[in-house]
Amino acid sequence: MKEPQTENVSIQRWVFLIALILFAIKLTAYYLTRSVAVLTDALESIVNVIAGAIGLYSLYLAAKPKDQNHPYGHGKAEFLSAAIEGTLIVIAGFIIIYESVLNLVSPKPLQQLDKGIILISFTALVNYIVGFISTRKGKINNSLALIASGQHLKTDAYSTVALIIGLVLILLTGYVWLDGTVAILFAVFIIYTGYRIMRSSIAGIMDEADKELLTKMVRILNSKRRDNWIDLHNLRVIKYGGQLHVDCHLTVPWYLNVLEAHHEVDILRELIRKEFGTTLELFVHTDPCLDFSCSICTRHDCQVRQRPFEEKFAWTLENIISDKKHQL
Repeated sequence: MKEPQTENVSIQRWVFLIALILFAIKLTAYYLTRSVAVLTDALESIVNVIAGAIGLYSLYLAAKPKDQNHPYGHGKAEFLSAAIEGTLIVIAGFIIIYESVLNLVSPKPLQQLDKGIILISFTALVNYIVGFISTRKGKINNSLALIASGQHLKTDAYSTVALIIGLVLILLTGYVWLDGTVAILFAVFIIYTGYRIMRSSIAGIMDEADKELLTKMVRILNSKRRDNWIDLHNLRVIKYGGQLHVDCHLTVPWYLNVLEAHHEVDILRELIRKEFGTTLELFVHTDPCLDFSCSICTRHDCQVRQRPFEEKFAWTLENIISDKKHQL
């Protein structure tokens, strides 16, 4: 079985090669039809090619092992790739609007629409299949660059489908102005998609908390909680491309020796890795329990308890990120 990073690079390589082929097909379709809507679709494919190359290079960097200059690895390169790709998508959207407005002002005659429709229908099908595979593998391997590429290709497929509908309407009605109108409508959709990709990448660069991931982690920790895990706090999750770095403080009984405390950390590490993959680093600081910890400690066989047990303290997204030990 391939390592996730190696698989990501392999998939992105195919994304880049397919983008080159589809760009040539769309240019051919434009040459046949002289449709500005088809031209805008081809312009977006230029972005696909550039983004594919950037994504491939970023995944190559992200797959490189840690070194002295990059002790956390090279995964942040994926966020930069997604930011550039999102920016290119937005720029392509505005170029499409510009070209479409010019076409509305001075419409050009169309030709061989039937052949053009067949060609771009093929590109839409291929783009969606490749985009679906890229997005699915990106989610499995925690690769933002691969997810961004997949979303971009699926968006391209959707816009091409809409373009096909517009061309069919033009073919049936003879209304040439529909060519520019359809292009403008889906340029707006393309710009919105680019914005979403940019937003996700900036969140990763700025180490913004991933609430969905944290919520899932808290749910798993609560369900698999051990009696020796008296408290868990100061939880932090940072993404470096496809890698996760988790920091937390684990409160254990004060009388555990170093080996016993380390055993509890090992169990916690394996639990998280089982759910979130092996490309995870866990840094756990063990704290000894204090007298106020007794009220939330579920270890009933404790021989040195100083206070009676009162209530099991449920970890939540809000309280588990606190940098203080919990107490009632």
